[in-house]
Amino acid sequence: MIQLKTILNVIDNSGAILAECIRVAHGGRYGRIEKSSGGSAANPATKLLIRKGEVKKALVVRTRKETRRPDGRYIKFDDNACILLNNRLEPLATRVLGVVGNELRGKKWGKVVSLAPRITAFCDMAPTSNLKV
Repeated sequence: MIQLKTILNVIDNSGAILAECIRVAHGGRYGRIEKSSGGSAANPATKLLIRKGEVKKALVVRTRKETRRPDGRYIKFDDNACILLNNRLEPLATRVLGVVGNELRGKKWGKVVSLAPRITAFCDMAPTSNLKV
């Protein structure tokens, strides 16, 4: 669960490192860039120049708060992470550098899922129970 003032790791190659949530919206999250590696003006190969203090839309892809899956299991990550979006709600960067949840696939974020190197898999096994034999 992401609230106001939550610090999130940015896991794409947009140039931002940390983002702060300043507004939780229905379709996504808005955040201010807290720390940016930035791009150098001397290097024209750096296309994405994200500066500290900019306000961008972001999609939260990992949360520390556990989420329940339909099979009854809970999934929980070690950190809160997001990727930055443009105004048309498309990924701003060209790579996602980390694991994302499989729940994004069901919420029509297929582009993000295709950019991610790993996706937490859905387990087809039923949850185990403690039975005494």
